[in-house]
Amino acid sequence: MFCPKCGAILRPKEKGTKRILYCTCGFTKEPKEEAGTELKETVQSNKKIEVIEQVEIHPKVRARCEKCQNTIAYFWTQQTRGADEPETRFFKCTKCSHTWREYS
Repeated sequence: MFCPKCGAILRPKEKGTKRILYCTCGFTKEPKEEAGTELKETVQSNKKIEVIEQVEIHPKVRARCEKCQNTIAYFWTQQTRGADEPETRFFKCTKCSHTWREYS
């Protein structure tokens, strides 16, 4: 349960013989007597799950593919040499999936 004033979680506290819920902002509430909480979940196993083979998350840039002459490719960088050397840029064609690298 959450405090209606500030939205914080109400915490249980013993006050005499009663149990109350309180908040740091000063709000108090007497909880309802509950027989118990029950969680139920039904699982349907007859649903089919679609599988997506691969999703590219790299940005697209204009770069000419040597194989198919396509002008759009995915782009990423990776440190392949020493830390004092520049990064290597990799490209992957959006049409034929040919991958090549460009050194700086």
